[in-house]
Amino acid sequence: MAKRNTFHSLQEFLRYLDNEGELQRIITPVNSDLEAAEIAVRSMREGGKALVFENIIGSKYPLAMNILSSDRRIELAVGEDPNELGEKLLHVAEELMPPKPAKLYNLLKPLASRIFGSRSSSSVESAPSQRIVEPSELSSLPILKTWTDDAGKFITLPQVFTYDPLTGKRNIGMYRMQVFDESTTGMHWQIQKGGGFHYSAAEQMNKMLEVAVAVGTDPALLLATIAPLPEGLDEAMFAGFLRGAATRMTRGKRISIDVPAEAEFVMEGFVLPNERRLEGPFGDHFGHYSHAGMFPIFHIKAITHRANAIFAATVVGKPPMEDKWLGDATQKILGPLARLMHPEVRDIWAFYEAGFHNFLSISTKQRYGKEAMKSAISLVAEGQLSLTKCAVVVGEKTNARNFSEVLKAIKDNFDSYYDFLLLPNVPLDTLDFTSYTMNLGSKMILDASPKLESSASGGKYPPRGENEFYSRTGRATTNPSDVDMRIREYKLVEDTLLVVKVDGAFTSEQNAAMHTEGEFIPAGKTIGREVIEKLIASENIEKLPRGTKIVAAVSGDINLSNIEEIIWGIFTRFDAARDVIFSKMEMIGVAPSYHGIMGIDATWKTGYPNPCIMPEAITSKVTERWSEYGFKS
Repeated sequence: MAKRNTFHSLQEFLRYLDNEGELQRIITPVNSDLEAAEIAVRSMREGGKALVFENIIGSKYPLAMNILSSDRRIELAVGEDPNELGEKLLHVAEELMPPKPAKLYNLLKPLASRIFGSRSSSSVESAPSQRIVEPSELSSLPILKTWTDDAGKFITLPQVFTYDPLTGKRNIGMYRMQVFDESTTGMHWQIQKGGGFHYSAAEQMNKMLEVAVAVGTDPALLLATIAPLPEGLDEAMFAGFLRGAATRMTRGKRISIDVPAEAEFVMEGFVLPNERRLEGPFGDHFGHYSHAGMFPIFHIKAITHRANAIFAATVVGKPPMEDKWLGDATQKILGPLARLMHPEVRDIWAFYEAGFHNFLSISTKQRYGKEAMKSAISLVAEGQLSLTKCAVVVGEKTNARNFSEVLKAIKDNFDSYYDFLLLPNVPLDTLDFTSYTMNLGSKMILDASPKLESSASGGKYPPRGENEFYSRTGRATTNPSDVDMRIREYKLVEDTLLVVKVDGAFTSEQNAAMHTEGEFIPAGKTIGREVIEKLIASENIEKLPRGTKIVAAVSGDINLSNIEEIIWGIFTRFDAARDVIFSKMEMIGVAPSYHGIMGIDATWKTGYPNPCIMPEAITSKVTERWSEYGFKS
């Protein structure tokens, strides 16, 4: 299981990338306010190399970006295809179940040296990350402002080390950090985050929580930090598995916890109980600004760093961004582990186009009727998957990673009466704005798995009459604008999903947020909702293109010729409980009953935060200087 290359530091990896022709250095002066972000995003979308900005205005430190924004650099980082690494990890886990002494010894002996974190082999005084110790002066670092409406500069690639005050277990997480002044930042501990759990425990004890923040680590530790590991599993140990060698740690200079010995920078400090400050807004990975909120404050005692240290940053926003490659790599590695608890599951996949948490597909091999739905219910209640907004479960022959195949499964197998489940008033990602209440929203599950011909439950389900809604859809050439003139443009995807762009729907320019006691209140029925209700009404179904099962209304900023934009424009902009309707809905006792075509109002709504858009002055500036940065025009 040895790796071809073992990287203990960011600089080792950058030198390797340079030798492989995967690194570009930008010598010309660049502003950390928007310009660097625009350069990095544009280069990434053109398939560019990892970048090192040698001259960030106002800082003496270089800045590394786009470190892992390609499949090749991901493979260079971990030494092999992440899919293969995931199967190896599953094999190790399966061999340990049930645990037997001989198996444990044979498997764990070669793994022990690579997964268990260790103190630096050198003395604490000579740990590279502690070569220089300085008082906190955040303005000296090349910290970015990535979007024009951000509340300020944010540290976007921090690796936050905390230790449970009760058990001493370590957690390493990545949470954006807004810079307030030279020695304090926000600590955006979102819902379902390990560092937040540690802080909650410390707060209940009325204790200060010591915190260390590393910026610029080796790629294995970076990937482990953002991986959705089971709660309590040490990210430093998982990094050892990825790296092929233990993560080197050392005791902090101003705090009593261990910190990474090979990091470029380490910020040592603490978070006090019951102390909050308004943090945000910030252009986040859902492609919109997340609303401002009250979050804990990180107080920095000292900043230690390597000699000739390099800072690291990333940009998140409208997909695709660098987190596409980071997120896809970690789910390729960890996804197979779902089979340990769910042997019927073949694959799970969170779509980066929807910001990961907003759209999840699950493929299963069913052994009895509705086992697929049972599997989906269980998975969307576990760990980070509990923040999923929309899950679709498909059969084992469907590629769960392919949106078109998932839609085909919906076309062939989804029946709204039997196969739709709504879960209202459940925890939702902190960044999700569609419910107008932070951390609370709704989710839905669509069962698009094949129905079993026979099973212990009685085989096929009896017809309920709703199939006549589907059979009444009309000609493939039908134009939905014949039903409602406010439809500006439409696209039928895989003869299943009809996407209509609605004229007059809210846009970011028209967005007027109404703020009342921390909640954003919608202002009445949207044009999108009116159009959807009209399209899926019983009298108009025959006017829909043949095969339509879902109709989604989107706003004018969505490019219907780009499937990435369609997925993003739909799944980041609706609340399942409020914005999903059907051709016919009724109550049977206390249970809702759904029939016919599903409609989704994914249009802009009053109170939604704006999408992340770079101002024209910055895009024009970068265009004019493109060759000056060293890129080919």
